[in-house]
Amino acid sequence: MSGHDNPAAVRQFTVAPDDDGVRLDRWFKRHLPQIGFAMVSRWARTGQLRIDGKRARPEDRLAAGQTLRVPPGGMETTRTAQPRRELTEDELQAAEAMLIHRDKAAIVLNKPPGLATQGGTGTHHHVDGLLDAFAADKGPRPRLVHRLDKDTSGVLLVAATPGSAAFFSKRFSSRAATKIYWALVVGVPDVAQGTIDAPLAKQPGTGGEKMHVDKDNGQTAKTVYRVVDRAGNRAAWVELQPLTGRTHQLRAHMAAIGHPIVGDGKYGGQDAFLTGSISRKMHLHARRLVIDHPDGAPLDVTADLPEHFAASMEQLGFDIGVSAADPVITPLPERNRTEMKQAARAHAKQVRKERRGERRSRGPAKPALKSARAKPRGTGKPGAPKGRRP
Repeated sequence: MSGHDNPAAVRQFTVAPDDDGVRLDRWFKRHLPQIGFAMVSRWARTGQLRIDGKRARPEDRLAAGQTLRVPPGGMETTRTAQPRRELTEDELQAAEAMLIHRDKAAIVLNKPPGLATQGGTGTHHHVDGLLDAFAADKGPRPRLVHRLDKDTSGVLLVAATPGSAAFFSKRFSSRAATKIYWALVVGVPDVAQGTIDAPLAKQPGTGGEKMHVDKDNGQTAKTVYRVVDRAGNRAAWVELQPLTGRTHQLRAHMAAIGHPIVGDGKYGGQDAFLTGSISRKMHLHARRLVIDHPDGAPLDVTADLPEHFAASMEQLGFDIGVSAADPVITPLPERNRTEMKQAARAHAKQVRKERRGERRSRGPAKPALKSARAKPRGTGKPGAPKGRRP
């Protein structure tokens, strides 16, 4: 999310990649919780709430890059503090166990695998539900500014105040944050370092729960990777740096080039599991985050590996001291407002095209990956997206 914080003026927000597919009323609960549902509904009825210039409803789902217009006012509820849930002793201990950094603007957690970032249908235990543990007396409730998949572990940034939430969200949405992931993958990519450039779209028939490579209708998705070490031909330790923020991007991209992340049965099937004593849990970890900080000096944090990942590294003979998780490339500069508006219009057009394609399709579309740019050399797997040398 990026936008203006002045409640007395019309506010424009750009929908961040982490909010792709989120209902509009849920977006307000995440980013402007002081504006109640009644006010959001009233704005929608009177046409004051708009997405890319068109009237919006609370149940509309957002797409990354869209521009959300929020009218003035609606902040009166800030005078009354939101009620907080009383956490149990176990929940307080779980929250404290995740904490790896804290200052007046940022709270950084090392999220364990298996813990959802936010609640949903049937999900009652999640990081968002533990954030009251870090709230000061009568102070604002900390806010999530990005997410990790339930089975992905590692660095998760939480904003301590509404102001820092807007600051950090803008860095994520403009791709100015550098995120480095560690993963164990099945087999060894033939190209030791490169870029996977393969558009992703929601796979028809999965209810949006799975992505697939779709050259014609997919959204742009790019991942830089580097092979750090290998265990013969059995597995490889790779560093991954997403340049875009698509759902399940790293998982879908590694599976698409024929090297699924160990333990990722959703994208790799049975081929994603190694024999022997290697854990069947997913081996994807957000190792490092580098992002601007409101106080000036960049925030640079690293998260230790979870127990199952560290055990697998040891069993495969990998030495974590080999890599410092240095960024494979430098962070991208922030885009200016004109570029962001152009990107938003292009993205909205892609989404409309994608939805038309889903309605026409009765089954999963076959990836169209015949271009030389989207095929790695020497993999022997036709149709796999390319790992090209930078």
